[in-house]
Amino acid sequence: MATDRLRASKEKSRPSIFWPLAAIVVPLASLLFKLEIRDGHKLPREGAYVLAPNHASEIDPIVVALAVWRLGRAPRFMAKESLFRVPVLGWVLRVTGMVPVSRSTSATAARATLEASETLVRHGRGVIVYPEGSLTREPDLWPMRGKTGAVRLALAGGIPLIPMAQWGAQQVLPRYGKLKLWPLRRRVSVIVGDPVDLSAFAQNESQPSALIAATDIVMADVSGLLSELRGEPAPAERWNPSDHGQKETGRLES
Repeated sequence: MATDRLRASKEKSRPSIFWPLAAIVVPLASLLFKLEIRDGHKLPREGAYVLAPNHASEIDPIVVALAVWRLGRAPRFMAKESLFRVPVLGWVLRVTGMVPVSRSTSATAARATLEASETLVRHGRGVIVYPEGSLTREPDLWPMRGKTGAVRLALAGGIPLIPMAQWGAQQVLPRYGKLKLWPLRRRVSVIVGDPVDLSAFAQNESQPSALIAATDIVMADVSGLLSELRGEPAPAERWNPSDHGQKETGRLES
């Protein structure tokens, strides 16, 4: 399977802190993964976007960041607002354009979402948001119930929301397991989907029921992409941690 390699955007080709970071991370990651990307042309070459991947391993962010970088864009993630106040780390998050996520009151969170969305549009940046909010608890690593953060961010600025699925990273670092360095270059597959049509929810973006319904559509698309990679059907119903006495946690929760 050929890996998609597309024209770099201006944000990647322009000198930035991503260059020295990529010079370190890309060679090391390439030792661990043999990354194969399908339908990479569906990731916008320019302009803002919200990328929504599944989350089955703690090493997923490196896989997704590497895929996004190879597809010509600079990878940026949502990060807890408190991390931006940590010395050095906060500076790195700010200069790389990572997006803070607030866990304060609903009004404050809504304002922060709008500001983040406007920043993405103004600078033509993309952001990676794990819609599950944390590692999946689903026993077979299928996507579980999603949270509304990715949808809220996309709707706030009319930004394309792109579903993505990856499979194989769990062979390198099993969920809650130990890193497996051998054999090197395990195959990891990534597939990019078509933008999710959220137009039906644009007029009701502040209503929880609309956000939940839109998130369900996103998760169905992510599950469908993962089903394509795995070659097996996804469960008819998504795993809900609260139905199984599990607490939902995670740094990307929103």
